Amino acid sequence: MYGYPVNTGNKSLPDFTPDGLLPPGNYELSLEDLALSPLVTGPSGGESPNWDASWRRALVGNLSLMVRQLWHVGVTEIFVDGSFAEDKEHPNDIDGYFECDLKRLASGELERELNLLDPHKVWTWDPETRRPFRGYPKKQLPMWHRYRVELYPHVGQLSGIRDRYGNELEFPSAFRLSRRNSQPRGIIKIKGKDT
Repeated sequence: MYGYPVNTGNKSLPDFTPDGLLPPGNYELSLEDLALSPLVTGPSGGESPNWDASWRRALVGNLSLMVRQLWHVGVTEIFVDGSFAEDKEHPNDIDGYFECDLKRLASGELERELNLLDPHKVWTWDPETRRPFRGYPKKQLPMWHRYRVELYPHVGQLSGIRDRYGNELEFPSAFRLSRRNSQPRGIIKIKGKDT
């Protein structure tokens, strides 16, 4: 697990930091616990009157569909965050990554197995499949267009995301930094179906 501590057994999440981030660390939650967490229901104290809990709940519902497909093909190490793990009242999406076998990914086997399960055949990371979406500066993958969730395979490769010094990061490091201020932030490890 790349040396990041996991907060296990704690079904609740700490309050956001003063910078509006989930405090650094891994927080292991089931899909059900995630749906009931402050990342969906809102920060304690009700200080966000425009918190879009219904949108966040819908995102978790979409994430659940995709996570169950990953579980079905044997992928269990799944991590999610993005602006979803920040105090943004209406996050654009949920971002995340999952650990998988390089041979299975490179051969296309993983993509084929996942697309057999998904009725919309959204599992691809081919840059050629990216399409624009109104008001967004970058083109998005099919999974984003359908589910507003992007889950990337991690096999030890670089992510294309750079730190404040310009160094390209692997997914475990890249996903633990906020894009808005480069501060460390927490990440949710999805508790597997068998754990």
